[in-house]
Amino acid sequence: MKNTLAILLASSLLVACDSSEVADVSLGLFTTKDIKISVLNDPLIPGVTCHIANVEADLDFADPSDASISCRQTGEITAAMLTNIDTSKSGEVVFKKSKSILFKSLKIRRIYDLESQTLMYLSYSTKETSGSYKHSLSTVPLWGTQAYQEPSLVTP
Repeated sequence: MKNTLAILLASSLLVACDSSEVADVSLGLFTTKDIKISVLNDPLIPGVTCHIANVEADLDFADPSDASISCRQTGEITAAMLTNIDTSKSGEVVFKKSKSILFKSLKIRRIYDLESQTLMYLSYSTKETSGSYKHSLSTVPLWGTQAYQEPSLVTP
């Protein structure tokens, strides 16, 4: 039992030292919950930066499922970068973070909409809460980037 508590305490300290965290907003003096804002640079599309805001409860076994995401073009996006991504309808997970000690996680999935030439970033909780799976969506249009193709040249 003591070992389990020590491991939980150590892991919570490691989470607090997350190098991707750019902001920490307290929800009040009498709560142990904070809004943490993290930055995510897409590993395959480095010209896209996402900021993810989610609530973390320092002394609970599970964090709330709510999260929001905002992604923007912050650098070059090329056609060569797009050749390396999963273009299926379900896309691919580019970020995953545990939100509880049992099975709940926050995932960020990149999905490419070929027709509108837009990268979509979907954040979602993997556990149902109050009858709903919490999720948020942000899009990055390729218009104005080197990856954009004239509509007549786009092939499905």
